[in-house]
Amino acid sequence: MSIDDQACSGQPTTARTNENVEKIQKIILEDQWQTIEEVVEKSGVTWSSVQRILSEDLGVRRVAAKFVPRLLTEQQKQGRVESCTSLKEEFQNDPNFFSKVITGDKSWCYVYDPETKQQSSQWKTPASPHPKKARQTLRQCAFVFLM
Repeated sequence: MSIDDQACSGQPTTARTNENVEKIQKIILEDQWQTIEEVVEKSGVTWSSVQRILSEDLGVRRVAAKFVPRLLTEQQKQGRVESCTSLKEEFQNDPNFFSKVITGDKSWCYVYDPETKQQSSQWKTPASPHPKKARQTLRQCAFVFLM
């Protein structure tokens, strides 16, 4: 009886070749929102090999988008700052400013978000920034009019 390993029969694993790593990297760079199943279909490599190539060779992981209250462009942010500044100046110039404000009834604004958390997740390296997604839900809106 021997405790040494004997040669195993069967094929050696060849799925994690440089060619397959490059192929899978190219597929992921084309569309970061693909699932492992979609990468398997496009590459022809087994599911477990694709998973190991993504995590070990390419160092990427699936990251879901972080929810933030709103995603505003720089122009929208600047517009909000300018509006608030002008309202502040108006109030400083006219102490009766708020007596001119008319508010309306509150109503519900329905916001539909067709993308789930799973659909928003994408492949990212540890060094790349995390994706963001605006939190969109049912909320109550008030209408304000100035005279």
